[in-house]
Amino acid sequence: MMWEIQTRFKLCPFGIIPGLTLTGLILLTRSLGLFQLFEWSALDIFLRSRPFEKLDQRILIVGINEEDIRQLGKYPITDAELSTLITTLQQYKPRAIGVDIVRDLPVEPGYLERQKIFQNSKNLIVIEKVLKPSIAPPQNIDTTQIGFSDAIPDTDGQYRRILLGMYHGENYKFSLNLRLAELYLAKEKKTLKNGIHDPEAMRFGQTELPRFYPHTGGYVGTKAGGVQMLLNYRNSLNPFRILSLHDIKARKFEPKWLEDKIILIGIMSPSVPDIVNTNALAYSKLNGQIYGIEFQAHGISQILSVVLDNRPLLRTMSEGWEYLWIIFWGILGIYLSSVTSLPFKNLLMIVLSSFNLLFVCYLVLLGGWWLPVVPSVLALIINGVILTAFYQYEQKIQVQIEEHQRTIEHTFTVIHNGPLQTLAVVLRSLREKDVRQAELLQQLETLNQEIRDIGDYLKQESITQNDSIRLGNGLNLNLIRPLHELLYEVFSNTLERDFPCFATLKVKVRSFEPIEPAKLSNEQKRQICQFLEEAICNVGKHASGVKRISAIGSLKNGWYTLSIQDNGQNSQNTTMGRGTKQCQHLAKQLGGTFKREFITPNGMYCELSWPLKSKRLSQFFPKKPH
Repeated sequence: MMWEIQTRFKLCPFGIIPGLTLTGLILLTRSLGLFQLFEWSALDIFLRSRPFEKLDQRILIVGINEEDIRQLGKYPITDAELSTLITTLQQYKPRAIGVDIVRDLPVEPGYLERQKIFQNSKNLIVIEKVLKPSIAPPQNIDTTQIGFSDAIPDTDGQYRRILLGMYHGENYKFSLNLRLAELYLAKEKKTLKNGIHDPEAMRFGQTELPRFYPHTGGYVGTKAGGVQMLLNYRNSLNPFRILSLHDIKARKFEPKWLEDKIILIGIMSPSVPDIVNTNALAYSKLNGQIYGIEFQAHGISQILSVVLDNRPLLRTMSEGWEYLWIIFWGILGIYLSSVTSLPFKNLLMIVLSSFNLLFVCYLVLLGGWWLPVVPSVLALIINGVILTAFYQYEQKIQVQIEEHQRTIEHTFTVIHNGPLQTLAVVLRSLREKDVRQAELLQQLETLNQEIRDIGDYLKQESITQNDSIRLGNGLNLNLIRPLHELLYEVFSNTLERDFPCFATLKVKVRSFEPIEPAKLSNEQKRQICQFLEEAICNVGKHASGVKRISAIGSLKNGWYTLSIQDNGQNSQNTTMGRGTKQCQHLAKQLGGTFKREFITPNGMYCELSWPLKSKRLSQFFPKKPH
């Protein structure tokens, strides 16, 4: 157990740098706003996943629906109808009435009567539109009875913020929902003032409304003009009581529904579009949309609920703390990727941690805090998954290093117990000068044979390493590389070895045409490279006076020919040695031919040719070209 902990500790620095780099990339991506849409969507999902809330009885909506418009026979509703409606509502002494219907122009009949009612109703708030295209408020109305109805959508068309106040020219304007909340809270002795912690924010009593900033939560570089705040929608099947114009006329309501309440008058008809997009509500009759009058009601309800009921607002951490939060989960991903040596266990812990992160963010949101869930989950999962694979690769390298170390130790033992012992005897005999020439020769022959046997043994072991070949000078080549690249390496490196005949070499010619990788296996590549190395080594050992050597690989009519030629004297004897037998065996395996012949007056020519087709089909293809 202690060994495993120490091993994990040693592996940790191996993943710290790439893990922190990945986390840094996630932070950079977030700072550029590329996660904005995903973070907004995550917020919407969490908001509509909350438990349903009870009806806010302080607000009642009088929604003029499609049936009301048919009964009236036309739209917009006339000033006379609107005046009658307000007069009826005032009989039940509501605390405030908000008219979310444009009245910048007269809608006869009843204009003068409507103007008189608007002016005499001090608990009445009417609307204007300040942002372009602007709409003027009704004429001759006190500015304290005017509130703007403007709302600002996000770039995805969803509404997640409300606008409470802003400058328009030299005048400061307040929104409809803020005006109505102000009228309602005045009776509760909660007056509107500037904020304490943030002087530009607004507060009622000791409750300060958190202001929206350009980098609030998942927002990046968003315009935050005026005083804005995030909207914590009231998640409910019926957040507010709604009556139609016909219900008011027919007195189909309980008087207590209107008494001392805020009453909003607006349009709730599909034929007169006043629609707001939101995915933050679990239930919506318009499938992801609500009427504008409902949006105003949610804004009013949010202000009243936080001041009177301590219902949480949507708050966010400062930008620095949000980045620390993301970094924490990124580091946790780095840690979990190396907890155990079993990747599936690590991945399972990463998945469970991701669900825990989502659950924590959901619980915290119930308390009003919006945490950066998307970049945090990405930092956790990406670091965890990628570094798990990273660590597994590192462990594989460690195993290979240990295996190579064991091989080295084993090789040293074999050499020490064999040739080195024989060599020690020879050296001792030479020092004592009592060894006969025949005996010394026998000892050297024995030493030579032992070295050759060990060489054959180590060569056989290297063959089991199917992805590489070791040249005589110690260079390892990756057999995944194309054959022509390998042949270039073999030719160049072998000529650099310390063989006596290479001293007179002046001209070195090489040319190897490429072969499609699928034509040869790694083992075939290995043996072809060994053939070339063997042939060049023979030139270096036997071709005395050699001045020119060439190695050519050519492709013709589906056959590949690899030839080696030199111009040395007495290049090789005519005895069929072990190297010749190996070449013949290789040619047989490839389904090709091998030949070796002297060149008059000096030189030796070796050639290995094979078809670039499967052995099974080679008989149907043209014979080797001459």
